[in-house]
Amino acid sequence: MSSARSTPLQSLSVPSRPMVGSALRSANASILKRRREGQWAPGQIGHAGPSMHSEIFAGTHDASGAGFALALACDMLDAMKATQAEDPLAEVEDNRQILWVQDAAAIRRTGRPYRKGLPAELRDRLIHVATKSSEEALFALEEGLRCHDLAFVIGEVSGNPRSLDFTASRRLSLTAEKHGVPLWLVRLDAEPELSSARMRWRVSATQSLPTSWNASAPGKPVWHAELFRARGHIPGEWTIDHANGCLSAKRPTLPAAANTAECSAAHPGNLARPTVGRSLAAL
Repeated sequence: MSSARSTPLQSLSVPSRPMVGSALRSANASILKRRREGQWAPGQIGHAGPSMHSEIFAGTHDASGAGFALALACDMLDAMKATQAEDPLAEVEDNRQILWVQDAAAIRRTGRPYRKGLPAELRDRLIHVATKSSEEALFALEEGLRCHDLAFVIGEVSGNPRSLDFTASRRLSLTAEKHGVPLWLVRLDAEPELSSARMRWRVSATQSLPTSWNASAPGKPVWHAELFRARGHIPGEWTIDHANGCLSAKRPTLPAAANTAECSAAHPGNLARPTVGRSLAAL
């Protein structure tokens, strides 16, 4: 009995160290290639289409959350318009309305959208909904996502309300994907919890762009954005602006004295891999 069990093991050959090293290098190169190909970039819709449900975590002291959400929405519209322009039978003109939902706490902390501050092509298309509670805001968001006459939906919810649990976020994701209406949900002064959002950002304001007429005056807004969870994209950090009517992103410059270990510790997102085909849980 013992010799019969040992026979298959004796027939196995153990690869040499050079073969193992070559296989590991090949596997690592393949992983790095997939990571580079999966890197998020402005105007990138992706193989599975645009991300229909995104969350943006931001503070209320610099109003960066709503501005960044609007920039991402405009970037998506521009990318889709460019894609449709390649099809001679597609309708390039998009005059659908946009829905902006805020709960009472969000309005109290950040104020209402300023119509004249919106891009010119969106000023006459804004539908603003003010709700008393987060429960009403989630209801309005879900109803809006069912409307095909909306180009996109932006929501602002303050803190971590009990109503916005994983089940509620899952309902928003499924509704947005079913009806094809993208949602950017701004989470003001909130901590990341379980969520099914396909892309999750941390955003803060950084030094604005210089102006040509007054060096002391603030220029176009610039955001420091960290994509810490995404479906189909690897996490990363960017400095992003929307100065010339289109989104522009570049990697933040690291200190020259920082070594590889220090960079990895300071930017753990660079070591993560994309989550594809499963729910996203960010803790």
